[in-house]
Amino acid sequence: DAAAADNAANASAAMAAAASSLTGGKFGVPASAMQMPSSAGAAAAAAAAHQPNAGGRKRNAGMSEASQALSAIQNSMAATTAPSSASMPRVPVRGEARRGMEYMERVETTTSSALSNNDEEEYVEEDEEDSSDMSGSDEDGSWITWFCSLRGNEFFCEVDEDYIQDDFNLTGLNGLVPYYEYALDMVLDVEMPMEDSLTEEQQEIVESAAEMLYGLIHARYILTNRGMHAMYEKYRTASFGRCPHVFCQGQPVLPVGLSDLPRNYTVNVFCPRCHGLFFPKSTRQANIDGAYFGTTFPHLYLLTHPEMIPSKPKQTYAPRIYGFKVNESSLYYKNREEGPQHHMEGSNRQSRRSRHRQGRK
Repeated sequence: DAAAADNAANASAAMAAAASSLTGGKFGVPASAMQMPSSAGAAAAAAAAHQPNAGGRKRNAGMSEASQALSAIQNSMAATTAPSSASMPRVPVRGEARRGMEYMERVETTTSSALSNNDEEEYVEEDEEDSSDMSGSDEDGSWITWFCSLRGNEFFCEVDEDYIQDDFNLTGLNGLVPYYEYALDMVLDVEMPMEDSLTEEQQEIVESAAEMLYGLIHARYILTNRGMHAMYEKYRTASFGRCPHVFCQGQPVLPVGLSDLPRNYTVNVFCPRCHGLFFPKSTRQANIDGAYFGTTFPHLYLLTHPEMIPSKPKQTYAPRIYGFKVNESSLYYKNREEGPQHHMEGSNRQSRRSRHRQGRK
């Protein structure tokens, strides 16, 4: 009996330890679920301890009581924690997965948009910093640097101040430029003592005169070795544009004017390959006075650097109608050749008449 009682006590202690471990939060089982099995195990243990005929069973009786108590605990846990299948709704696995994927896509979209907004803000800040740097550099830089950095003035190169300060290089310009002294001081960043006394209209005239003066000086400067070298860098990078002819294959062009006097023609571009003359691609550049580049520069540049002269295009365009070339004697070519032909015919007739008169005499 004492051994059976010990076994029962051990079994009850084991059940109590199991119950405490289960109700301690490790498995999330409520304490109420353990009351019935605990009382049943205690009653079974007390009955096993007071049974008179339990001497022959000894250890087996205690173990059987412990196993029954553990089975009762497991049944109560299953009844408490696991709800019935009827009360549990059926989970739509595919729908939940789809909604989960949509949620993840929304999260990724929101995250990417937030990142892009942050990037745009960073870019805006960088642009503002760049613009502030540009404004600061313009304030600290010279007038020539500021003028050449304006939009539409990409054709201009920076003229050395030493060249401008030489009076020989400015011969004859004082008669073409109004407010010549004021304009020259503005180009060279010289403080003008009478600047405060000028009206707004006079200041605008001085500014436009400074631009004209620099343009005319620029036309002379690009004919020098230093000027050609500065223009070569722009020509090498196709800063003046490219020839629009198909067979020229994107040949870089050079700026040229149709007159050396200002306010007559705007600037054009000359193709060294086909010797064609075209308007600049940009409308801002097309409004520049052609006298600021002159009529000499592209041709003198190519003669000075003959290795820069490209070969003439080998292909020529022949007009076709349904695959057949247009006959040169047709009306298609009449207007193009009528002027020169009539001029030649008229000159031949005059020469014949003069000869006939001389023969009569």
